[in-house]
Amino acid sequence: MRTAVPELLAGVRRRLQGRDLALIAAGLTFYAGIAVVPLLVLAFALTARLTSPDKVHALGDRLAELLPAQLGAPDAVARLVDAGVALSAWGGLLALLPMSLYGEGLRRALLRFGGRPEAATAWRGRLAALPLLLLTPVLLYPLLLAAGAMADLAATGGAAAAVGRVALGFYSVLAALTVPLAWGFRVVGGGQVRWPALVAGAAFTAACLSGFLQGFVFFLSLPLDLGAPFGGLTVVGGVAAIGFWLFLLHLVALLGWLLTQSFDELLNRRSAAAGGPRGGGRRGSSPPG
Repeated sequence: MRTAVPELLAGVRRRLQGRDLALIAAGLTFYAGIAVVPLLVLAFALTARLTSPDKVHALGDRLAELLPAQLGAPDAVARLVDAGVALSAWGGLLALLPMSLYGEGLRRALLRFGGRPEAATAWRGRLAALPLLLLTPVLLYPLLLAAGAMADLAATGGAAAAVGRVALGFYSVLAALTVPLAWGFRVVGGGQVRWPALVAGAAFTAACLSGFLQGFVFFLSLPLDLGAPFGGLTVVGGVAAIGFWLFLLHLVALLGWLLTQSFDELLNRRSAAAGGPRGGGRRGSSPPG
């Protein structure tokens, strides 16, 4: 650990040279702002068809119970659930276009750290992101069940229930994000890393994102006047706050990708030093730009 951690951090610093991480994260946040609502609506729609509309409505209500009333978070969840359950086939097809834009943004962002130019980046990213849509009901339904259990713990009260609620929320989100992150890093983003580094990097990044999401829920509960810096327009302040948290989440995700690349490089270097096969499990890897 004494030697690995400095090597990992050195690899991250090397990949950041000449690149503006904040600007890249801001660009990815722009794509996320377009894609997040269609993605959630489609996820609720597919989950309702996998289970039942009544089940999704009931679990959505339990999720809304966990969210602070500030900024209208419970009402926003209820509207997303209603829109998803009522979504038609034509509406679902129309939602695919803005949803797939996130795949384009992710691929553009991750390729900035790979030093590997390519053609048709937009369509590669969009098409690679679409298969993840099929996983959304499998990932969202357990999260909704976990939210129901968390709501029960919140109703129970007490320190033990509070700790259990936080732990259940953290680990359920971690489990739900690991597979999409691994897919995003390797397939959508075109990252050519070894499987051990990919699994470790995706799990670590998912854990960090899960913690930040818990922090966002806590932030919503704070008695802040978000409209004060915007002439009293609370809606504008709320949108700015959500955008800022999306930006922070993407900063964490990009740093997780850089750590994954650095860990892959470390594994490859130590494998070569030990006389093992080089580059196992990855094809055509190019050195960082």
